[in-house]
Amino acid sequence: MSHLLAPSILAADFSRLHEAMALIDGSEADWVHVDVMDGCFVPNISFGFPVIRDIRPLTGKPLDVHLMIVEPERYIAAFRDAGADHLTLHIEACPNLHRSIQMIKDAGMKAGVAINPHTNVLELEDVLPDLDLVILMSVNPGYGGQRFIKHSYRKLEKLVALRAATASKALIEIDGGVGEGNAARLVALGADVLVAGSSVFKAPDPRQAIRQLKSPPLHTIKS
Repeated sequence: MSHLLAPSILAADFSRLHEAMALIDGSEADWVHVDVMDGCFVPNISFGFPVIRDIRPLTGKPLDVHLMIVEPERYIAAFRDAGADHLTLHIEACPNLHRSIQMIKDAGMKAGVAINPHTNVLELEDVLPDLDLVILMSVNPGYGGQRFIKHSYRKLEKLVALRAATASKALIEIDGGVGEGNAARLVALGADVLVAGSSVFKAPDPRQAIRQLKSPPLHTIKS
């Protein structure tokens, strides 16, 4: 299976969000990545239910909603009702993670768990078979436009091995600092989904940037 691309609207111009959604919907991108931040779990505030409800009719592509919030289990049904197709919670924010995963699935959504750069992938071992996706954060969450953390390559290799060992079918999604310079290597190491924010919306030609990230040239792979 070819890898999937999920442009992050966090990097879009919020005053022209309708145009950003039209761009994604008419492109080769596969999902729309939506970052929800509360100013508590991360030091930034983005958007919530009203924006998700407003953008839901603008695309037929799945809304990949990533919650960077405390007590995310309180809002699972509300995000489903707003239009989320995938709902990802942070392992660091969920004391009863298995229960939260089941709540997402019972609500009819794909269930994901995200892990921060400092979190060991082995903490996912007991829930990995229950997941539809894992978001491996390759920057510290909270802001777009950050530099890719290079030890994420090693973490990706470990997560791929752990997925095989647990017979999990979860997709591995890389979020943070993804661009033309590292996309090919990430895919070669086993990433299934690439989240791209600034590398798409800050590019001179966002559609061309999406095309390049969907088919990154192999010569960009660096050791």
